[in-house]
Amino acid sequence: MTRRPRLLTTAAAGATALLLLTGCGGGDGGSKGNDKIAGADTDTSPSASPSPSASEAADRPKIELPSDLSYTFDWPKTGNADKDAVLADSEQSIKAVDLAITNQNALDKAYLYYYEGEAAAQTQQFIQLYVKAAARTTGSYRYYDAVVNVSGPKTASLVYCEDQSKAYDYYLKTKKTDKTAVTKNSYVLYATQMNKNAKGVWVIEKLQSQRGSSKCQP
Repeated sequence: MTRRPRLLTTAAAGATALLLLTGCGGGDGGSKGNDKIAGADTDTSPSASPSPSASEAADRPKIELPSDLSYTFDWPKTGNADKDAVLADSEQSIKAVDLAITNQNALDKAYLYYYEGEAAAQTQQFIQLYVKAAARTTGSYRYYDAVVNVSGPKTASLVYCEDQSKAYDYYLKTKKTDKTAVTKNSYVLYATQMNKNAKGVWVIEKLQSQRGSSKCQP
C-alpha cells in the first residue's frame, strides 16, 4: 500500500526502503523501477475446486474506521472459492492497516491478524511513521483491476491497483487535512504474496508497490 506523500517524504529513507505505502496524491516517494511487478499481466492459476473456506468462520478482529474514511473495491467475485477468499481477506488487510494508524498503534492486533513475516515488519514501520507524526488517513480509496493467482492449497498472489486521488493525511494535533494535487503518482500498482494459515485466513507475507504505474492510470 503506497500512500501519504508529505508524511512519507519526511521519512524518505525509511519509506523507500519499505517498498510499501509511500505517499498519496502527488507524493513522489514511490518505489522506482521498470514499472513491472511480477504477475501483473497474467493469471496463471489453476482452476481451484470450490471448497469451504475456514476464513469465513475465523475469529476475525472487528474493524471500525472513522466515518470520513471510505473504500470502494471494484473487484467482483470470481466464482472460485479460494480466489474470492483471497480478495475478501485482502480487503480486510487494507482496512486493518488504516485502523492501526487511526488507533496510533504500530502493534495493533487487527493488522497483525492479516500480515506476517517481512510484510508485518514493513507495515509496522510504516504505521510508526504515522504515530510519530500524530496523523491518520482520511478521504476515499478505490481498488480495481485485481488479478488473483492461487498456485497451491495454501499459496496465492494478488496484483491490484489503488486510486489515492481522493485520499489524504489528517493531522491530529492541528486537525488539518493535507490535500495534495492529483498526479500520475496518485495511482499505485500492488503485488502481494499470501499464504493460508491454520485458521484458514489468507495472510500477506510480502508486499511490493509501484507508484505511477501505467497499468493503473485512468
